[in-house]
Amino acid sequence: MNTKCFFCGHWIPALCILLAALTAGAAPVEGPAGEWVVLLHGLGRTSWSMTRIQWTLQSAGYNVVNLSYSSRRYTVERLSEKYLHKILATKVPVTATKVHFVTHSMGGIVLRRYLAHHTMSNLGRVVMLAPPNHGSMLTDSLRRHAIGRWILGRAGRELGTAPKDLPQRLGPVDFPLGVIAGDVSLNPFFSRILEGPNDGKVTVESTRISGMSDFAVVHSSHTWMLLRAETMRYILAFIREGNFGQSKT
Repeated sequence: MNTKCFFCGHWIPALCILLAALTAGAAPVEGPAGEWVVLLHGLGRTSWSMTRIQWTLQSAGYNVVNLSYSSRRYTVERLSEKYLHKILATKVPVTATKVHFVTHSMGGIVLRRYLAHHTMSNLGRVVMLAPPNHGSMLTDSLRRHAIGRWILGRAGRELGTAPKDLPQRLGPVDFPLGVIAGDVSLNPFFSRILEGPNDGKVTVESTRISGMSDFAVVHSSHTWMLLRAETMRYILAFIREGNFGQSKT
């Protein structure tokens, strides 16, 4: 079984994710009672792309929700109000002491939009992987053309860098947030559109957001950072301690 990201065009073998998870080397441990982690994948992907993260967190004793959603069919607003709101209402028990989030790419914008309009008394910590917190110049370029607009879908077309675009209108964050960026591109064509260090889809600078608690860069691409052992260590460290265990960049 394979999943393909419409945004990056890479095919991710499910077997590769399975082998990476099985060789992670983390033995199951007693985790914090009542703590849940909700995973939100990126544009054009499915829950399979978050599988290693899911198993890493489960091995550490966390309860994990990892579901697929129609990332290209709906707007970010609808995804946050219908999909994410429904997940929190039906998949996470009201008795949960803390609800953490780990997001990839557009999933971070879906979450930011939700938290801008909803208060969670049991909100824990959030880790965002390669979030276009200030949009992506790649979106600016793609949405000028019909095929590009189709590739991006309704939500993806909202992730540009203009002041009117959604990422710019959401403002600073006011919750514990750790951001992980990538600085390796596997797509020279896309990288010619982006300015500065980037992961082939989002620049390192665009991932930063005012109010974040910690920031890290992994030497990886937008897609493959989801399988890196370094990424797993950072995620666990932030969920547990509120920092990546390194000096801020």
